[in-house]
Amino acid sequence: MNTKSTFQDQLILAIHPRVPFTNIGLFRNRQMIFLKKVMHPEAEHLDFKKYPDETLYRSKQILEELKRNDLPVQNIRIIISRGGLVKPVSAGVYRITPAMVGDLKKGVSGNDVLNLGGLIANELTRQIPNSSAYVADPVVVDEFDEIARVSGHPLFKRKSIIHALEQKSVARKYAKTIQKKYSDLNLIVAQMGNGITGGAHRKGKVIDSNQGLDGDGPFSPSRSGSIPFGDLIRLCYSGKYSENELYRMLTMDGGLFAYLGVHDGYSADHMARNGDEKAVFYLKAMAYQVAKTAGSMYAVLGGEVDAILLTGGLTHSKIFMDELLWRIRKIAPIHTYASEDDVETLALNGYYVLIGEIEPKDY
Repeated sequence: MNTKSTFQDQLILAIHPRVPFTNIGLFRNRQMIFLKKVMHPEAEHLDFKKYPDETLYRSKQILEELKRNDLPVQNIRIIISRGGLVKPVSAGVYRITPAMVGDLKKGVSGNDVLNLGGLIANELTRQIPNSSAYVADPVVVDEFDEIARVSGHPLFKRKSIIHALEQKSVARKYAKTIQKKYSDLNLIVAQMGNGITGGAHRKGKVIDSNQGLDGDGPFSPSRSGSIPFGDLIRLCYSGKYSENELYRMLTMDGGLFAYLGVHDGYSADHMARNGDEKAVFYLKAMAYQVAKTAGSMYAVLGGEVDAILLTGGLTHSKIFMDELLWRIRKIAPIHTYASEDDVETLALNGYYVLIGEIEPKDY
């Protein structure tokens, strides 16, 4: 049987860019027909000074991968990506507009590899006729209570930069399993991957969360989290590090990498299970800090919590999870969603756009 004949005309391409690779998935309605981690060798990055400079390079690689696998690129109608650091927005699916492209290039809320997602999706629509580009629940979804924005000094304001896509996905999934509306529940939701954010969800809105991008909350496999600010200030003026080196220390080379030399929880867990006591200690320390974040969100919700939802790659580490679950077990019932697949979550949003169940917003 010819595989091509089974493809319908309306396909969805989901894109999730990370530093060394871009995850892509091609879907027919809700069925995945192709999944690939498109690698970007470090040697090929040398000429790129900023993430937006990689747009054409990654777009070309993605198209070549699809064509190399004899996939019907011409049938792609929806291209949907992780949303990057644009201006604060409400939750939802957004059309990629020229204004969004400009803000992603400038990094109006910060520079991160996720900014590439919308830029790549936009570029691919230029090369795939009859396709449209979107992002879903960008990391800057902002539903904070005003009191949550107060930092302690008027020059600084707490921002909502969270794993909105993952947090809201598991919250809606949980609500569905208990036959309730997400908007009727109070939840603590933690996404625990290379970065960690834990949010207080009150009646369908994330009213507070740590900002896991550049220094708030628990440390993670690659981020330093909240560190002693006095020591940081003294380090800034020590003359030992440049601004870029310090920022990288906080956002890419902190956390487990700084302690253990590995950038992911899987590697740290492997070390721990093979008798590395140092790895055991820092996995438990990370769980300890996640538990502190959960406790703070319990206070934010006034002690009225229907459930705690945990997701992300770290849920696969028994050492980490045993420590975390022991510390938060009395707060509320706990439900684990092992490593949500962002590509599938994105594609589901694209499917709802395709059938008219979600009306995209303009940025």
